[in-house]
Amino acid sequence: MKTEQVGEGVLETWTVDEVAEAFDRNEIVLIDVRTPQEFMFEHVDGAMLMPLAFFKAEKLPGQSDKRIVFHCGSGMRSDRVARECLSAGMERIAHMGGGFGAWKSSGRPYIGTNMATGAPQRSA
Repeated sequence: MKTEQVGEGVLETWTVDEVAEAFDRNEIVLIDVRTPQEFMFEHVDGAMLMPLAFFKAEKLPGQSDKRIVFHCGSGMRSDRVARECLSAGMERIAHMGGGFGAWKSSGRPYIGTNMATGAPQRSA
């Protein structure tokens, strides 16, 4: 994990492996900040959707039970959202470096769309 001091807070950039391991242990809430269309086409099974266009950092719950980790397609939007959280007063927040593209490249499982039927299907 890479950390960066941002004002009074700490921005963490987690690797795909760190996210997958913590997600499997139910230690984090994984929040996808891509568009609803991107999410419907393919997403990490069990991730929550909070699109960047509708994101409000002040509406997020605290992190006393589970850490929040954001992700997007490449890591750019999730970095932006994480920085917004720090600006809103959170002390520590994380995002997944490389985004969903890195998740898929690592061979991790996800829910995709069967192009023949349009139905969701497990991939990888």
